[in-house]
Amino acid sequence: MALIIPDAVLQKAQLSGEDLLTDLACYMYDKGRLSFGKASELSGLNYLQFQKALAEREIDIKYSEQDLDTDLKNLGITL
Repeated sequence: MALIIPDAVLQKAQLSGEDLLTDLACYMYDKGRLSFGKASELSGLNYLQFQKALAEREIDIKYSEQDLDTDLKNLGITL
């Protein structure tokens, strides 16, 4: 699906197309509609750049205790 937003609308909002995609991706991640990876993909940013974009918008990264357990297990660390 393609979404066409006229340049005049972006100019009025003082946004570039890239900024709009980043804002949308951050919003969708914050609302739980996209995973970190998919939101990063939508924004066109790599993981570190997307993490920075979230921080700039004061959006916390969702990292559960289960995520930590999985990461520790993958690293071969037992507590």
